Amino acid sequence: MKNVADKPAKLHIKKGDTVKVISGNSKGQTGTILRVLVDKQRAVVEGVNMITKHVKPSAANPQGSLEKREGTIHISNLMIIDPTTNEPSRTGRKLNDKGKLQRFSKKSGNFI
Repeated sequence: MKNVADKPAKLHIKKGDTVKVISGNSKGQTGTILRVLVDKQRAVVEGVNMITKHVKPSAANPQGSLEKREGTIHISNLMIIDPTTNEPSRTGRKLNDKGKLQRFSKKSGNFI
């Protein structure tokens, strides 16, 4: 079990990255990450894993409705797309010229 005081591990993706789904019902689709849920290790990707949400009737919407929205996907099912080659790649971290850790594509070796 993970200790509550422990910091969550660093993830290979972050908000704004373009990713490809490598497993599951949405396999092969690409999209931009809208939100990352670090503690649950899940992400919301634009236009991927669409679910139907029932919306309760309200004063603004007295009829209620069915709304399509993006569901979450586990980050192990996502692979970042290298901006230089436009292909999925694993990522690593190494020091850049200024001595700061930065992500890089293991396929091309370029910084992301």
